[in-house]
Amino acid sequence: MTRSVAAVALLAAGVAPAQVRTIDPNRAIDGDLAGPTPRSTPRPTPTPAPVYPDPTYAPAQQQEPVPAEPIPPVPNQAPPEVRAEKTTEAANTYAREDLLAAGEGVFGKGAAGLAGIVEKILKEQGRPNAYIAGREASGAFILGVRYGSGIMSHKVEGEQPVYWTGPSIGFDVGGDANKVFVLVYNLYDTEELFHRFPAAEGRLYLVGGFAATYLRRGNVVLIPIRLGVGWRAGVNVGYMKFTHKTRWLPL
Repeated sequence: MTRSVAAVALLAAGVAPAQVRTIDPNRAIDGDLAGPTPRSTPRPTPTPAPVYPDPTYAPAQQQEPVPAEPIPPVPNQAPPEVRAEKTTEAANTYAREDLLAAGEGVFGKGAAGLAGIVEKILKEQGRPNAYIAGREASGAFILGVRYGSGIMSHKVEGEQPVYWTGPSIGFDVGGDANKVFVLVYNLYDTEELFHRFPAAEGRLYLVGGFAATYLRRGNVVLIPIRLGVGWRAGVNVGYMKFTHKTRWLPL
């Protein structure tokens, strides 16, 4: 029994030294500060997740430029043939009945001779696209002067007031106070009226108590029809100058 105990004691004494390990405290601290020992094998790079297109996304489409609409020409810039055609179209001119009604508004209903002179002018000149209803006063002894005012009706541009003056010289004697009805032809733009219109060749229409002369500037023709008190006749050289406002100087 005693021997058995002794043998166990010797065996324990021989095993104990093999389990004891000496540790350097400085190295232990340095090991803690150095951090974990790096892996010898690098970590694999993660594979990115696949990106799928958004079904609701649509790339912006480049819009084609819209061509600008052409700018309509200014009336004064229209070709001459277009201007001439527009002033003679039936829709842009006054019929005989319209002219007679407007003339009777100036001279009085049933004025004798008005229908005859209007028909004569329409037969020779065609239908006008404007007219002026007004009155004037004039007088002459070799040298003459004329003042007038009225309302111009244009088939396209409507109504506006107009004024006119005009000197004359020639074999012309007398004085008159007239009511005037002017037929206007080829007036595409109303601004073309506001110029001087010289008398053309002393042309004179006479029907009943009415007299009508013929004036022209370019393509625009004026035929004033007058029925007045007093007497004035003869061939004269002069003009009528139309303005937007009244004026006393007859030149």
